[in-house]
Amino acid sequence: MTKALTRTDFNFPKQKDVYHGKVRDVYNINDEYLVMVVSDRISAFDVVLPEGIPYKGQVLNQIAAKFLDATADIVPNWKIATPDPNVTVGHHCEPFKVEMVIRGYLTGHAWREYRDGKRSICGVPMPDGMVENQKFEQPLLTPTTKADEGHDEDISREAIIEQGLVSKEEYEMLEDYTRRLFQRGSEMAAEKGLILVDTKYEFGKKDGKIYLIDEIHTPDSSRYFYADGYEERQKKGEGQKQLSKEFVRQWLIENGFQGKDGQKVPAMDANFVSSVSERYIELFENITGDSFVKSEIEEIQNRIEQNVNAFLVSL
Repeated sequence: MTKALTRTDFNFPKQKDVYHGKVRDVYNINDEYLVMVVSDRISAFDVVLPEGIPYKGQVLNQIAAKFLDATADIVPNWKIATPDPNVTVGHHCEPFKVEMVIRGYLTGHAWREYRDGKRSICGVPMPDGMVENQKFEQPLLTPTTKADEGHDEDISREAIIEQGLVSKEEYEMLEDYTRRLFQRGSEMAAEKGLILVDTKYEFGKKDGKIYLIDEIHTPDSSRYFYADGYEERQKKGEGQKQLSKEFVRQWLIENGFQGKDGQKVPAMDANFVSSVSERYIELFENITGDSFVKSEIEEIQNRIEQNVNAFLVSL
């Protein structure tokens, strides 16, 4: 099996600490900059799966970089540079403790809630009579709390403001940014024959200014359908052809795993790992319109360390 980047343990100049997330390892450089290394780890149901996915980190990092550049006129973002295919270096911001989830279609978590009889999510009503993957009349904002560990939890706009997680004034700004970013992402997806179904955005502050942080419009943070054939599949009650991590979640569900106590993660064989890698590359090429150029991964740790060190000297 091709080597995947599943763990990093770098020691960069002026490094204060490191945070190992489910997928990203984030190095704090003197409380001024962050070095975000996007690994090939893959998570679902808030659990990191046992096998890494070759090139997944490169795919996520390069898609996010493209969309951060393409939306910088809407809201400032944290990105300064991408000195390595798997790395973004940017501003150190204090994150807001909520994730801004926006849904254009009834699918995934929202559909599972709807199927179980619920008619509101995060305090936002959903009309009766909808079917899976149907488009909402207007995109729904369904924020979640940002958990350091365990599951993120759905939360209403009112509860966010009431609990002081975000001030009313700033939350209204986050809502506005979220809707405008989703509109831009939807337009860019449509140009490539895709539908941006739902996604999430994270925001932070630095020197009193709000920044868009982390990744955007990647297959880990977003769901895409192919536009071609969408209506026909809906009329026939068929599942939609999609490019997202949902197919991994579905595979886990079919194999008896949803992240619940007592459940065991199923074994991931080489063929499955390879198929997931191919799906990530497929999404990269579809959403960006660019050919994916596989980076050299035989000495991936050394490559990243050399590239990042060379860039940090220039800051």
